[in-house]
Amino acid sequence: MSENKRQPIRQSRRSEAYNSFTEHLLARDIRPGQFISQRELVEITDMPLGAIRELIPRLEADGLITTVPQRGMQVAHIDLDLVRNAFQLRIFLELEAARLFTVQASDKTLAKMRKAHEDVLQSADENGITAELLEQAQAVDWSLHDTIIDSLDNEIISKIYKVNSVKIRLIRQERFRLTESLLQNVMNDHLAIIAAFEKRDPEQAANCLREHLENARGRALGLGDR
Repeated sequence: MSENKRQPIRQSRRSEAYNSFTEHLLARDIRPGQFISQRELVEITDMPLGAIRELIPRLEADGLITTVPQRGMQVAHIDLDLVRNAFQLRIFLELEAARLFTVQASDKTLAKMRKAHEDVLQSADENGITAELLEQAQAVDWSLHDTIIDSLDNEIISKIYKVNSVKIRLIRQERFRLTESLLQNVMNDHLAIIAAFEKRDPEQAANCLREHLENARGRALGLGDR
């Protein structure tokens, strides 16, 4: 097999291994702060040892694992520095993306976004807040933020954001989750952002989004909403 044919296969396996690792990390099969061996990663991800060995430098570069002398590999643990740094990066990326999204997004996209949020609130009013609705609301929450970033169509930013998004989701799991008491606040925060999109007001959209993200950062730091 030629080198050109081998290269895409190797890249595909690395990508599969990376995706498997992050899925298991977010599913809490792998825990923040856990020490883990290459053999354990093979068993958990169901990927060959070669793919895991190629994966490790990428995980180290992304800050998802670190090598501790005499002890081995440690999965990133959630501390206040990670919270501050991850949210700072998120704010930098999302605010500018939101400004651009405000003037570029189609009316159809905004209408779909609004309906998804209003459906969650309507279901909460009519049927109460269930575990299924919380899961739906969390998906709607992430979808708004991901859509804003994806609209940039910038592969470099998307890759950086994806790695940071894994850290943000870990922070949420460890330090705060979307709960019954938060659901309506988060959905209403998002509707305020969407209203600014609909008015085609980039600065209002950025300001609403900043307040929303700073509230989330405050909860992650144990400060509550401002």
